[in-house]
Formats: sequence, C-alpha cells, structure tokens
Amino acid sequence: MHIVMRRRRARRAGMSGRRLLMAQAALVGSLATALLVKEFPGIVRELRIYRMTGGLRAGHRYP
Repeated sequence: MHIVMRRRRARRAGMSGRRLLMAQAALVGSLATALLVKEFPGIVRELRIYRMTGGLRAGHRYP
C-alpha cells in the first residue's frame, strides 16, 4: 500500500509579497492623487496664463 502524504503549506505570519506590492501601489497611488488635487489650482492658473499669452502661436513675442 502506497501512502501519499500531502504537505501542508506553512502559513507565514507576515505579509506575502503580492499583498505587500498591492499595499505599496495603493499608497503611491493615493499620494499621487493627493499631490494632483493639491496642485490643481496652480496648474489651471498656469494654463490660463499660457492661453492668454498666445500659446504655441505666440512664437518669439514672449521670451
């Protein structure tokens, strides 16, 4: 009679690599979103100034 013994995987107490990577991705994503939200008014202001000065059509008028 052949007895097949299955080994149980030992669960480690820590976090797995995939879960750690997902947690890091969530943290980086939330930081990037917070930075974008914080800087959004400044970006809008810069775009408005850029459009008022003529944008790409202004050529050499504004150094």
